[in-house]
Amino acid sequence: MNQFIRGIARAAIESFDLPDTVLEIGSYQVSEQEELINLRGLFPGRPYTGVDFRAGPGVDLVANVEQLPLPDASVGTVVAFSVFEHVKQFWKGFDEVRRVLRPDGVFLVCCPFYFHVHSYPHDYWRFTPEAFESLLEPYPTRILGWHGPERRPLNVWAVAFGEKAKVPTAAQYETYRAKLTEYAKEPLGWGRRLRFGLGRVLCGRRPFAPHLDREKWKTEVRKAA
Repeated sequence: MNQFIRGIARAAIESFDLPDTVLEIGSYQVSEQEELINLRGLFPGRPYTGVDFRAGPGVDLVANVEQLPLPDASVGTVVAFSVFEHVKQFWKGFDEVRRVLRPDGVFLVCCPFYFHVHSYPHDYWRFTPEAFESLLEPYPTRILGWHGPERRPLNVWAVAFGEKAKVPTAAQYETYRAKLTEYAKEPLGWGRRLRFGLGRVLCGRRPFAPHLDREKWKTEVRKAA
């Protein structure tokens, strides 16, 4: 989790109609990152359950997303940020989210693409925008997003709306984009800016594009045919 990814979550939460109750997959709060990782604080006063495969800070229920111990259609909003790259059978996890989500529910998901291996406990997968588009086909309306270079996005995310969910209006979508501009930021420190700028002069822009373009993002609305 970094400031940019947290900004993605905050923009969606403040822009769209996200029903209760809220279920966060991968809610364990790593030491010294609590301010970034604590997405619960973005849903103040709302019913919220944090799920992770291990007990610890931020975890209300220890479970594997491949087999959630929850009834069908029992959750209003599911949030899963930087999780599914660690799920061995990720397709089962997506199916489980779909099962526990109500027809009026919303699914917020984000995963890295161009990122180093980070084992919690293992790092298995990377997802392109097209991968999310395929995995989220059961949802009639999806908003896809990614940032960084077009061919090497740093992170890919989506907001998927169930068949009875309140689909965002044009005004809500524009609010979301404005809030992404406001919140989804991860500025480089001066030392890294200097280093990457020098590298760009010596080696060309392409090797450093993921860092230089990290705050450039794109979103698209996709609807079922």
